[in-house]
Amino acid sequence: AEVIAPALAAGDISTKQLAVLGVLIALNAVIRTLGAGTAGIETAFFLIIIGAYVLGSGFGFILGSASLLVSALLVGGIGPWLPFQMMAAGLIGIGAGLLPKANGAWMQRLTLIAYAVFAAFVYGGLMTMWSWPFLAGNAGPLAYSAGAPLLDNLVRFLQYEVVTGGLLWDLGRAITTSVLLLLTAPALLATLNRVATRAGIERL
Repeated sequence: AEVIAPALAAGDISTKQLAVLGVLIALNAVIRTLGAGTAGIETAFFLIIIGAYVLGSGFGFILGSASLLVSALLVGGIGPWLPFQMMAAGLIGIGAGLLPKANGAWMQRLTLIAYAVFAAFVYGGLMTMWSWPFLAGNAGPLAYSAGAPLLDNLVRFLQYEVVTGGLLWDLGRAITTSVLLLLTAPALLATLNRVATRAGIERL
């Protein structure tokens, strides 16, 4: 509500957009409970990417952040990590909305899958980064070093990702999202485009 209400009050989102948004948020929240990141299996991002690709970056940001909020309420996954998850998922939605519109079904799928792989590792990196200074401690080769050159801390961060298995989880997220996009993108793209056209919904 805190994400949607300002946009609605400012007139940046119509009631038709809100209706479609509500359906997709509810659907994606339920879909996410099938994976929720367990062992890198993440089922939420394919719908965020497709929705944002069709309906725009603003729509994608709200869909991404609100989907993770609602799914967390459903499964009790509320904690200090939730705001970071919401923001990172919202950023994925923004990026998907900025993707160039490819010609042809296969080019669209390839575009979405390439972005999904990129976004999976970006999301994982952002989620690791918020907790890295706290979980890695204050000393050691994997710890964040305040005042150290950026490149040094980047190397430490990548080493931390490797040691903790974060990159494997990101790979699992990338594979899961890519497979779901490959299977569902044609039908979902056609459906959302048809809904947007018939309801006169503009990209947000």
